[in-house]
Amino acid sequence: MSVTVEKLKRACDERGQVFEPLDAHALREQRNVHVVLTEPGHIRGNHFHHAGTEITAVLGPARVRYREGSEVTTVDVPANEVWRFVFPPGVAHAFQNTGTAPLVIVSFNTVPHDPQHPDTVRDLILS
Repeated sequence: MSVTVEKLKRACDERGQVFEPLDAHALREQRNVHVVLTEPGHIRGNHFHHAGTEITAVLGPARVRYREGSEVTTVDVPANEVWRFVFPPGVAHAFQNTGTAPLVIVSFNTVPHDPQHPDTVRDLILS
């Protein structure tokens, strides 16, 4: 399995915007969900998962970097666009806020979060 990247549809009006980070099929497989707000210039992630597949929706502007084997890919998510990334186990990934407001990240994982036995391994790919 390799990383997939997809621009999501948004519904926008004067109140703001709405997007669906997962479809019904993917939602059934998830065991963890977390919402991350990252301040401008800061970075989250820089890790990979041993067993879990992580699906992450990113509301740009943001820089997303991931490494599959020896290949490193950098994706710049434009402002006010939402992109979904699916990271299989073993794929290092990181997110940087390149904007001026908090970056919104919504992540799901197929493995439950267990602080005593984390599924994450630190792997610095974006600094």
